[in-house]
Amino acid sequence: MGHRTPLYDAHLAAGGKMVDFGGWDMPIHYGSQLEEHHAVRQHAGAFDVSHMTVVDVQGGDARAYLRHLLANDIDKVKAGRAIYTCMLNERGGVVDDLIVYKGDNDYRLVVNCATREKDLDWMENQAGGFAVDIHERPDLAMIAVQGPEARAILEKVLCEAGAKAVAGLPFFGFEYVGEWLIARTGYTGEDGAEIILPGIKAEDLWQRLVDAGVRP
Repeated sequence: MGHRTPLYDAHLAAGGKMVDFGGWDMPIHYGSQLEEHHAVRQHAGAFDVSHMTVVDVQGGDARAYLRHLLANDIDKVKAGRAIYTCMLNERGGVVDDLIVYKGDNDYRLVVNCATREKDLDWMENQAGGFAVDIHERPDLAMIAVQGPEARAILEKVLCEAGAKAVAGLPFFGFEYVGEWLIARTGYTGEDGAEIILPGIKAEDLWQRLVDAGVRP
């Protein structure tokens, strides 16, 4: 048995075909991959990406540390924006790809689950000499809502502050609403948002999305 996200029971209830993915029990489809593809291209679909590894980086040298660690210069983006980049090894080879969300004095990284241990070991290994705190966040879940109708549905489903954030976000922008990070990012090529939230709140949001017509 692999690791399970907070939405494991919801996947089973929706008829998800569960498979091993990087050590996690994840749904590969809910009956028809073709119909799910069209839902995301034409309407809106919800993805459980809670298996991804969320890491908060803080401290006086966080900026300098990430400029050392990453291929792209985080100084090229303003606070409240995200950047897609890679961690590099000492030869300039790729350790992993990731998204970095840049706050005022802190950063949130989302890296891949299958390379979690390698990534965290590399990040800790490169932290020597930097005043930096690297803190994994297994308490958080992550839901991606993608498709041409995704943001309009989220505006109806989320609280007033969350709806306002979704409506006003530029591409690759993000905003904290309480403990929730709402970002206009994603990997589908469609518009939408990714929401990082406390794991105990994930199933409620998932159900509200499904009730609003978003397809798992």
